[in-house]
This record gives sequence, structure tokens and C-alpha cells, in this order.
Amino acid sequence: MLRSELIAVLADKFPELLKADVETSVATILDGIANQVSRNGRVEIRGFGSFQMNHRPERNARNPRTGERLVTPATVCPHFKAGKALREGVDC
Repeated sequence: MLRSELIAVLADKFPELLKADVETSVATILDGIANQVSRNGRVEIRGFGSFQMNHRPERNARNPRTGERLVTPATVCPHFKAGKALREGVDC
């Protein structure tokens, strides 16, 4: 589902709200999640899942084409872990 599709679904479900208000609400929620996670915070939405930063340490690797050994640098990337209700809902 795209952001625009989410906005359309919410606007249809709540006809008393203006589409612009729904767009602002969705943008505010997503920006809030992104800001909190980018500050190494954790965002948990019960029944849905949690967002947090995943720290990957430096490691040794190999170029498969040349066989040359190299070191991949440490990285930090966002990570989502699905909650129990979501996992059960999609039957993984």
C-alpha cells in the first residue's frame, strides 16, 4: 500500500475529515516515527510492531568476482519487527 492509498482509505473511512487533514495526520505520524528512530529511539505500536535502529558491526567480506578480501564498515540502519498480532494475522 502506498502513502496515497492509505490517505484515500482513511479519507473514505472518515468522511467528516477533509482529505488535507488526513494527509497532514499521516505525514505527522510517519515523520514522528522517523524522527524518533533517527535519534536512536524506539517506537512501539502494540499489535503492529516496533521500529528501531539496527547496529551492524564491521565485518570481513570477500569480493566474489576477484576473491579479494575486504572489510565492510559498521553501519546503522532502521529495522522493523512485526508484533505478535500482525504475525498471527498474516499467519507466518
